[in-house]
Order: sequence, then C-alpha cells, then structure tokens
Amino acid sequence: MEELFIGWLKEYGYPILFLWSILEGELGLIMGGIMSHTGDMNLFMAIFVAGLGGFAGDQIYFYIGRFNKGLIQRKLHKQRRKFAIAHLLLKKYGWTIIFAQRYMYGLRTVIPMSIGITKYPGKQFAIINLLSAWVWAAITITPSYFLGAEILNLLSYAKAHWYFALPLAGGILYAVHSYFIKLENHFLQKRRNRNH
Repeated sequence: MEELFIGWLKEYGYPILFLWSILEGELGLIMGGIMSHTGDMNLFMAIFVAGLGGFAGDQIYFYIGRFNKGLIQRKLHKQRRKFAIAHLLLKKYGWTIIFAQRYMYGLRTVIPMSIGITKYPGKQFAIINLLSAWVWAAITITPSYFLGAEILNLLSYAKAHWYFALPLAGGILYAVHSYFIKLENHFLQKRRNRNH
C-alpha cells in the first residue's frame, strides 16, 4: 500500500499537491519539498502549483461566505465562536489577516468565509490571497527541500519506532490545539471587556 501511494505521488505529484493544497495542506507542502529534494518534482513548479491550490481553496471558502450567508448562519451555528474571532481579527488587522490566516489552526477555512460575509472587495481579496498563497507555499516547501534528507531519516526512524513517535506526535498536536484555544479565549475576552 505504501509503495502504491509513493508510486502515485511520483506519477501524479503535481495534481495531488494542487488538490491537497485546496483542502489544507502543510503536510502536502512538506511532501512537495521532499519530492523536490529527491528530484521527483521541480521546486519552483511545486511552489507555483501548491500556491494555486491554496489560492483556489480560499477563493472557494470566500465565495461560500459571499453567496450563502444565511446557509452558513444556519448550518455552522456551532462555529459562531470562530466566526466572531475571525470578524475581530479582520477589524483589528485588516488585509494582513488574509496572510496570517494560513497559519492559524482551526480558523483557516472560517476566516475566508467570514471575510466573504462582509463587504470586503472580492478582487482585492483575490489579489492578496494569491500573493499570500505563494508566500505560504514558498516558506513551507523550501525548508523541506533543503532538509529533505533529514526529514526522510526522521520519517524512517518514526516508522521503525512508532511506539515513541505516535505519543510524541499526539502530544505536539494537543499542545498546538490547546494554544489556539487559549488564543481564541483571549480574543473573545478582550471583546467582552470592550463591550462592558
């Protein structure tokens, strides 16, 4: 199964990278960097394709927000907290939040939808989004390209010692999740304090 997956990556690397980037894809970008390191992809083409995928994904979320405001409010009522935070961030940081949202766990899909709900100009969002996507792709793929051998060695070690790797990966994910929950609470508390 693993060899089949690697075979697909080598044969259809760019389309897979594009789709992975649409769906949310730091792991896909790291894969693109490693494959550029091994010579199965071209570094600049990988950055270009991944950036287009990230751009396409956020444009989809933006226009979901723009044309489905009522549906979002009905279907995503459990995400109200995240939408409130996204609106706060947009008010406070303006267009720079379009750059920053790619690195914000849990808000990456909510922020473009949230911006789409507002009257923010679609053309302006698209331009900033495209530049942001290529920057995101470059600063994720390039280190993976240069550190390709080290990452492959680490993956090989993790596969051989999965009983250490799994708890460590779980601990890191838990820590990242907890940090962003605290950050969300911080923004919401500041908003409450301002409203009192």
